[in-house]
Amino acid sequence: MKSYDLNITITDGYLQLLSNLSAEMKLDLITKLTLSLKSDIKSDKKLFKKSFGGFKSNKTAEQLISEINMSRVFNRQIDSL
Repeated sequence: MKSYDLNITITDGYLQLLSNLSAEMKLDLITKLTLSLKSDIKSDKKLFKKSFGGFKSNKTAEQLISEINMSRVFNRQIDSL
């Protein structure tokens, strides 16, 4: 069974469960689902924007480059011929 078919089957199952609810309960459920989707979209946007934050430091570019170069460790040993 493909995932698309499985999703339709799950959706149909939920619709059967919801068919017994009153109109007021269905509208309440729609409202809650809508709010849930809106909050999911907002958090996704925040996470996306957050992933592009800049590096914050009081050091100059030259100081950062110097620190990186000084922290490098070379352990390669060259055999003599």
